[in-house]
Amino acid sequence: MQIPALTDAEELTCDVLVIGGGTAGTMAALTAAERGANVLLLEKAHVRHSGALAMGMDGVNNAVIPGRAEPDDYVAEITRANDGIVDQSTVRQTATRGFGMVQRLESYGVKFEKDEHGEYAVRQVHRSGSYVLPMPEGKDVKKVLYRQLRRREMRERIRIENRVMPVRVLTEEGRAVGAVGFNTRTGQFVSVRAGAVILATGACGRLGLPASGYLYGTYENPTNAGDGYAMAYHAGADLTGIECFQINPLIKDYNGPACAYVANPFGGYQVNRHGERFVDSDYWSGQMMAEFAAELASDRGPVYLKLSHLPEESISALEGILHSTERPTRGTFHANRGHDYRTHDVEMHISEIGLCGGHSASGVRVDDHARTTVPGLYAAGDLACVPHNYMIGAFVFGDLAGADAARFTAYEGELPADQLREAHELIYRPLRNPDGPPQPQVEYKLRRFVNDYVAPPKSGARLSLAVEHFERMRGEIAEMGAQTPHELMRCAEVSFIRDCAEMAARSSLARTESRWGLYHERTDHPRRDDEDWLHHLDLRKSPSGAMEFTARPVAPYLVPVEEYAPTGGASRHLGEIHPEQVSTAGLRDVAPIGSGVRTAVLQDATTASHSPRILELLSLTEDEPELPELRPFLTDPDPAVRRAAIAALTETVPAGTGPALAAALADPDGGVRTAAAASLRELVEVLPPEAELSRGLTGALGNDDPQVRAAALDTLRALRLGDAAAYARTLDDPDIEVRIGSVRALVSVDALDALTRATADPAREVRVTVARSLTDPAALTPLLQDPDILVRAAALAALSTAGCPAPYDTAAVTALADPAWQVRAGAATALGAADPELAVPALAKALGDPNADVRKAAVLSLLRHSTTPEARAALSTAVQDPDADVRAYASRAAAPA
Repeated sequence: MQIPALTDAEELTCDVLVIGGGTAGTMAALTAAERGANVLLLEKAHVRHSGALAMGMDGVNNAVIPGRAEPDDYVAEITRANDGIVDQSTVRQTATRGFGMVQRLESYGVKFEKDEHGEYAVRQVHRSGSYVLPMPEGKDVKKVLYRQLRRREMRERIRIENRVMPVRVLTEEGRAVGAVGFNTRTGQFVSVRAGAVILATGACGRLGLPASGYLYGTYENPTNAGDGYAMAYHAGADLTGIECFQINPLIKDYNGPACAYVANPFGGYQVNRHGERFVDSDYWSGQMMAEFAAELASDRGPVYLKLSHLPEESISALEGILHSTERPTRGTFHANRGHDYRTHDVEMHISEIGLCGGHSASGVRVDDHARTTVPGLYAAGDLACVPHNYMIGAFVFGDLAGADAARFTAYEGELPADQLREAHELIYRPLRNPDGPPQPQVEYKLRRFVNDYVAPPKSGARLSLAVEHFERMRGEIAEMGAQTPHELMRCAEVSFIRDCAEMAARSSLARTESRWGLYHERTDHPRRDDEDWLHHLDLRKSPSGAMEFTARPVAPYLVPVEEYAPTGGASRHLGEIHPEQVSTAGLRDVAPIGSGVRTAVLQDATTASHSPRILELLSLTEDEPELPELRPFLTDPDPAVRRAAIAALTETVPAGTGPALAAALADPDGGVRTAAAASLRELVEVLPPEAELSRGLTGALGNDDPQVRAAALDTLRALRLGDAAAYARTLDDPDIEVRIGSVRALVSVDALDALTRATADPAREVRVTVARSLTDPAALTPLLQDPDILVRAAALAALSTAGCPAPYDTAAVTALADPAWQVRAGAATALGAADPELAVPALAKALGDPNADVRKAAVLSLLRHSTTPEARAALSTAVQDPDADVRAYASRAAAPA
């Protein structure tokens, strides 16, 4: 391609420019538009499928739901997880606004797991605090957000430019006034003038090199190459915590996470080769990763995610999430190894390093309104330093940024010519060297240096060598060659990665202590130093173009945390951080010292048929059609057209969508029925509970297709449109999933008496569901005598909430000797509600059970009896248990005593 002239730039104008169309960016654009701003959203890919959220999400890690968790408890927990280096005002925004964001997303159509009564099914994954809210059908989150962006009232305010990649934020007199970039398909030079700029470009996922050596086989989304980190730095904004890396456990030889957050609610957990839980740290943090790495390297390794002990229904449900929403290739990977969760636990390892505020504590410095230190410039999502922000935090800070940025109107002055020239040179210089070193080779070399010299454990010598290599590579990057716009994009990304690598190395040199466990482990400064280093480490670009550093004291906490007492105070200017002299080895005149200082259904449908009607439908969908315009496609003779019409209906959701989908449940084609059932589940949170919809769904309960019946039941229950009589009729359905749905539906209307005959259901899964639903000990009697061990275990565990009076308490004591560990664990759980005189001696004996899950259940029940001296005495013996969970829970009894 030819290099476009600097004067041929396409100039765009907006009030609010949002860079990045992922989690935070879409929310920022929506909020800014709702506040009346004219918004331009730039995305280097396509907003419909871009960002870390593109494949969906399997759960929320930080849902502070009223009645289940308190914001202040969450803030304190995040403070401890980050070794005290936290701006609590930002974390508290996520804690206090997260529930409202969950409800807002739900109003858009995002689904969160709920129980039969419509309450959020928050799970306790960590030992303290219940914050994890599963999203078993969360694969469509991005599609739901895109549907909001395409609403007619939003399209009038939000202009989306896909395939446009910004490379620099433009500033004038110290404030952000726009950005400059290029089209990754045509190569067109693009400049933007804006009143405010919101950076939402995600983490720096392509920093370290995966063990596979594959450039894009990263733990984080590989399209996130640190674009926003570099743009913020060159715009003059402060970045902070860049020495605090993101490192995660992952599947050995595979770039996917092991997903303990997903598996834990189903009963999975991490163990060493002896089957022992070994992690003492209570929150996913650098300290936890340090324990993980130590166990992995010891004679107790390898480390596994234990799943093989789970029942079939749990494993099937996990496969449904892990092999689709999480990573579609994961099932193939395990199959090619000859592994199955039923017979093999998942071997785990450690990921490459990255930078990510959402999962650790590094990024652009922001205040509690997402403002950076550059006026008019905002940052949100994984790019912003709001520790352990995760998905909900990204949405919250996208919302905050959009609301605050909407105050500004488009910049009217001249765009800075010198900055435009520098960006033009950065973008197009590879075209001047078409035969220069190709981007994959240069990037591989750069990221190998990151692995060799920057990844922990860190030392001043290795970090100093890293700085030298990264400085030298400026020239090699300038010599890279490219011939197409796509290659230009990749070359620009390498320059971003180099900037992030240098930031990571110099920041790690500057913090002369060890903190955050594995995230910043300095072998030459092995201790944590709160006296000198209970500080944020900020970096910025100095007037001379060098990186300079400031140690900023942690501000006094809003929520007291006993372990730390920050007092604030003046910052300590460190200036530039120079590498040590490490180019020679051996004796020197001066001894060396440490450093001081999912593809859319519509697209699937187009490949299934050559009908021109599908192209007509695709074109119509862009204009947000009403239901009458879609009806001819919903009744088209070609099933592929009807499936495509279902997808269009789901994307646009015109009035009457619910009844139309209910009608489609009766379609003669199985694929259309399946699509309609899936769409009803996807849209259940946004469909109005109309009488016509109720009639359609009630009629579908008699359909021959079990998928249709199950979807109709779930939708009726969720929208409160059914009654006990209709639900009870499906208790005898031939399909297990329908009968489980019937049980849940009956529970939702408190028709527990109707469940009596379900206690004799031939399917174990149904009887387990019944056991977990009953609140009357007498009603549990037949299930306590069930021949299936999992049913008996569930019935015993249900006694802990239903009450465990005589003679059920005696039965639970007897069950502690059952050959099946699941039954023993259920019995131990039941005794938490029994009379302590009978329960405590039995539970104390259960602390010697060979199964760690039984011992854990016994400890948790003893905690419920900890007002008695006998229970406290028993718990004191469990603090040395080989299982980390048992030790952690037992130690809780010591403080109150």
